[in-house]
Amino acid sequence: MAYPFSEIESKWRKRWEEDGVFRAVADSSAKKYYLLEMFPYPSGRIHMGHVRNYTIGDVAARYRLARGCRVFHPMGFDAFGQPAENAAIKQKVDPATWTGDCVGEMRSGLKRMGFSYDWDREVVTCDPGYYRWNQWIFLKMFEKGLAYQAEAPVNWCPSCQTTLANEEVIDGGCWRCKTPVAPRELKQWFLKITAYADQLLADLEKLTDWPERILTMQRNWIGRSEGVEIWFAVQGSGQRLPVFTTRPDTIFGATYVVLAPEHPLVEGLIRGKPQEAQVRRFVEGVVRRTKQERVAEGIQKEGLFTGGFAVNPVNGEAIPIWVADYVLMEYGTGAIMAVPAHDQRDFLFAREHRLPIRVVIQPPPAGSDPRGSDPRGSDPSGWSEAFEGEGTQVNSGQFNGLPSAEGKRRIAAWTEEQGMAKRTVHWRLRDWLISRQRYWGTPIPMIHCPGCGVVPVPEDQLPVVLPSDAPITGEGGSPLAKVKSFVETSCPRCRKPARRETDTMATFFDSSWYFLRFCSPRSQDLPFDPKETAFWMPVDQYIGGIEHAILHLLYSRFFTKFLRDLGLLKLEEPFARLLTQGMVLKEGEVMSKSKGNVVDPDGVIQRYGADTLRLFILFAAPPEDSLEWNDSAIEGSWRFLNRVWELVESQRGQTPEGQTPSGSDPELRRKTHAAIKRVTGEIESFKFNTAISALMELRNAIEKNNQREAVEVLVQLLNPFAPHLTEELWERLGHREILARTPWPRHDPALLEESEITLLLQVNGKLRSRLTVPVGLGEEGLKARALADPAVRKWLDGKPPRQVIVVRGRLVNVVV
Repeated sequence: MAYPFSEIESKWRKRWEEDGVFRAVADSSAKKYYLLEMFPYPSGRIHMGHVRNYTIGDVAARYRLARGCRVFHPMGFDAFGQPAENAAIKQKVDPATWTGDCVGEMRSGLKRMGFSYDWDREVVTCDPGYYRWNQWIFLKMFEKGLAYQAEAPVNWCPSCQTTLANEEVIDGGCWRCKTPVAPRELKQWFLKITAYADQLLADLEKLTDWPERILTMQRNWIGRSEGVEIWFAVQGSGQRLPVFTTRPDTIFGATYVVLAPEHPLVEGLIRGKPQEAQVRRFVEGVVRRTKQERVAEGIQKEGLFTGGFAVNPVNGEAIPIWVADYVLMEYGTGAIMAVPAHDQRDFLFAREHRLPIRVVIQPPPAGSDPRGSDPRGSDPSGWSEAFEGEGTQVNSGQFNGLPSAEGKRRIAAWTEEQGMAKRTVHWRLRDWLISRQRYWGTPIPMIHCPGCGVVPVPEDQLPVVLPSDAPITGEGGSPLAKVKSFVETSCPRCRKPARRETDTMATFFDSSWYFLRFCSPRSQDLPFDPKETAFWMPVDQYIGGIEHAILHLLYSRFFTKFLRDLGLLKLEEPFARLLTQGMVLKEGEVMSKSKGNVVDPDGVIQRYGADTLRLFILFAAPPEDSLEWNDSAIEGSWRFLNRVWELVESQRGQTPEGQTPSGSDPELRRKTHAAIKRVTGEIESFKFNTAISALMELRNAIEKNNQREAVEVLVQLLNPFAPHLTEELWERLGHREILARTPWPRHDPALLEESEITLLLQVNGKLRSRLTVPVGLGEEGLKARALADPAVRKWLDGKPPRQVIVVRGRLVNVVV
């Protein structure tokens, strides 16, 4: 008969809550362990992605608690964001009500899974008690010159009269009304994250327990490039066109210049030219596309000649100025010198548009240098791709004949000495635009006064609270701008009439420091209590999706360094160890409502219980890999738990608690302690699927020779994976203490030590015999035993062996 999971799970969730089992207390008598999963956006019921993420974290938290750590495992909700406004428009409900209902639904779903959260520390970012401190942090950044306002392009829907995120622009149109989206310049608020670029890059070296893939993604996003900024002259205008390059050794090979479509010189270059209208249409089309689309490999790059020319300062050559989609305004100066012989994108573009290709780095002759030989000659007409390696300078004036590595240094120095360029460092990282023309977000605490300019809201007037009567229609710009009682205020300096800022903050602001608020969620004097954060921080283990590898993690690192500089923190990095879990798939695709392949966790819980779902989600794949949903596999997890239930039920009333087993099977004891060692190591390494395999093997061994010690160890080791069932079984075995508080079992090394080994005996490489020998004989002892074996003696036939070889202390090969 199946075990009564529904009754058991309800019983133990109630017991854990009543006893405060998972309540975290800052107590230095035990080692602290801060386990945190990225908190969810409350969109309604939990989905399988949530189940996987939070089950992985829960196993680690419960294991550390059993190991005696002071575990801190909080949960909250990243509650601001566009979906709440969309729901308000669609369902005619205010965002606060919709979000509150979703938080309640999601909280219940998380509790049904039996996660070991300290719910007393819950944080909800749309609570004024939380976003007050968003505003406080913003003001501190403003004081330090790190928050500022500037003109910036946005996606603008002329029909809805509102800005759109890049993700809301579909095929160049508004996702809501399909109207073509146009770029528009608006005054926006930025955070000067670039002020911390050096630290953000350098401190990646300290994150030794982060996946290398994530570190590489952050390095590339920050994008430090050493090179020269060389100044081309725009022919006939007197204007200077700065171009950044990391390859000064190729400057003599520039055959055209390319501007980003957004470059401010484009308009002046095309004005009055025959191609003016065509270029303008091209620019309007390109700026509607995402940056990812524009730079993606494998897609043909497009561009047009502007009609203008630039003069290369190193040789006085006038070369055409083009505008192309693959050049971004965000990188370098928004202009590149194109050297098609030595850059693959430039090479493909030049071939497509029949632009000249000039070789200035001669590839090494074939066979001359195995590290960099290249069979191509100096005539690029027969080349199929650019040569991007090192070689010899040619067609480079006085630098001809130099190795290109030396040419790179000497040309950079020469152009700087001649006043043609300057050596500099460029960063791919750009300041963080946080303005949103939305309602459901943190109001930016600034006031616009006609006389005093932009004035910060005084700290004692925080929080600036969202008005409850904003008209949310999705049209006509920011809803806050339409609330007279919100907008109209007085200037804190001159007391004259003024207007509040109506932009709200990007929700990434909220999630950039929430892990600190968890440490003291009721703090009234500061965003967090420095003493509490000094105890709990950094987060020892952070878990979340790889989609947050750059933005969220980078912003959190930025905030940590800024708050350190304010004197509120003493640490450099917020997350000591990072795990990025894989996606949950069905039929090879990510689960989604639009694809109709969603499996509802509630349905699985009702049929099998939360423990079965937890066990399956952990057993199906390693945490970092994608997980394919399998209905038959979840049946297997269900059957395993029922077998454990039956096994324990057969033990009830046998050996009393604490009694040492007598007459027990030594082999089962050895297997039990081997399982303790193996499962412990696998949990430490987050190899949960193989840990569960070891538990299944132990259960099979117990079935053949039921023994009290082994049964209790099985229940203890299974507890982090299936906590409800194992708590019940622990109680039924006669224990009074809650299993979650019971120390983790330790293996006895003596039981795992081998006293004898099986020695394989070969003659001329073929197995001829096996021999049981004591451990510790040494190489000579093993040889002696082998040569004394009757099967080996028969092959020797009284003659001495030519050679005796011992392999890893387990095999002896006698050569005759």
